[in-house]
Amino acid sequence: MANQLNTYTDISLAELEEMAVDSVSIVVDVREPWEFEEFNVGGVNIPLADIRERRAELLPFQKIIVVCTNGTRSRVAAKDYCRAETFLPKQIYHLKGGILEVE
Repeated sequence: MANQLNTYTDISLAELEEMAVDSVSIVVDVREPWEFEEFNVGGVNIPLADIRERRAELLPFQKIIVVCTNGTRSRVAAKDYCRAETFLPKQIYHLKGGILEVE
């Protein structure tokens, strides 16, 4: 049996802002807590090192939008979420270029 994989979709900041207001969406910021406190676009702060332990927090949501500073860590997180069996029915989004565009 082939291993079914989910894929993530790159989105822009404008798309993120549109989706974030949807009750089935959650924004996951995978930066360190000090970075999140300094500046963020909302959502929950789950540092990249903790994403596997904290997957259960995301189960109520259908759309998971992953963000970081420049898109590197969030891409790693998005790929990890795509591999998680419990996340197969979910839509995974990745903020292309990160939140650097915002500042």
